[in-house]
Amino acid sequence: MNNFEELPAIRQLVNALDSDGEPMISYILKAPLGIKSESQRLGVFSASFNPLTNAHVKMIEEAKGNYNLAEILLVLAKANVDKEIFGLSLAERLLMIKLYAQKRPQFSVAACSHGRFVEKVKALRPLYPKGTEIYFIIGYDTLKRVFDPKYYTNFESELMELFSMSRFIVANRGGNDAEMIEKFLSREENQPYAEKIALIELTSFYANISSTEIRNRIQSGKTVDDLVPSEILSYLKETDVYSKTEVPLP
Repeated sequence: MNNFEELPAIRQLVNALDSDGEPMISYILKAPLGIKSESQRLGVFSASFNPLTNAHVKMIEEAKGNYNLAEILLVLAKANVDKEIFGLSLAERLLMIKLYAQKRPQFSVAACSHGRFVEKVKALRPLYPKGTEIYFIIGYDTLKRVFDPKYYTNFESELMELFSMSRFIVANRGGNDAEMIEKFLSREENQPYAEKIALIELTSFYANISSTEIRNRIQSGKTVDDLVPSEILSYLKETDVYSKTEVPLP
């Protein structure tokens, strides 16, 4: 099957997700060598992946190696809490990251009906064996949103619920180094959750790669060969999607 022939089925799956109902996860790809037994560790990387970059890859590699993650789940949310989407639709981005993941037998790809972490973890827990430990892989910018009351209906109770069901692995991004992350976690209001948060440190090269930069470089006719994995680069060249001016998708 041609890669693009999968898009109608992926769109149908995405359309079936109800952002107003109970949180749901639908798999695009299930890892053949993923979690099969109790009490293993699942690494969940939920981002816009617009596109997936070598910074994302490096974060996954560091988290997987340092924290013994048995499966990596790449997740795109149908209801994204605070980002406009440019260039590629949700279904197209799911197809793109599937092309990356399908050669990696411990990688899964899924869409989630809801955007908040507390909703994603509720959707995930019934799908994995008892005692599976969920580790969200995130950057420092996302960590700040985890502790922002505007993303919660009942901030204190939902935050406690989130950390009772999951842990976080946080990477430095841009100019935010490990010291800044540790300073953020040392705040009195964040200290109760600090033991559930682990750090990975990226070199400045990886910390400064962003999806926005890649889209801007493509629009300017510049190369991105060293900024994205080969599977993603092939997809971007085939679709030529980011060469146009960015307009939010409806």
